Amino acid sequence: MRKEIQTNLKIVDLLNEWNPFQLTNASYETEIADVIQAVHELDDPAKLARRIQSIYEFSFERIIPLENCLKMAEELLTIKSNDSCSI
Repeated sequence: MRKEIQTNLKIVDLLNEWNPFQLTNASYETEIADVIQAVHELDDPAKLARRIQSIYEFSFERIIPLENCLKMAEELLTIKSNDSCSI
């Protein structure tokens, strides 16, 4: 359980840095919570990228290019796999 909390905190940090719409005073808490859930449900970068894209599109009615979402999905899955493999 504790390792999952550490993983989630790393994911939150990465997603907060991302700021895909370059908003000042960006607040993505809802989207970040949804993405964390998706990261734990999915292991396929392409599926995760599409989920990330749809989460942000639903909230902001703007589309993040899929290649940007795919890059983020790969980074998020790397965090998840590194944290689950470490002792």
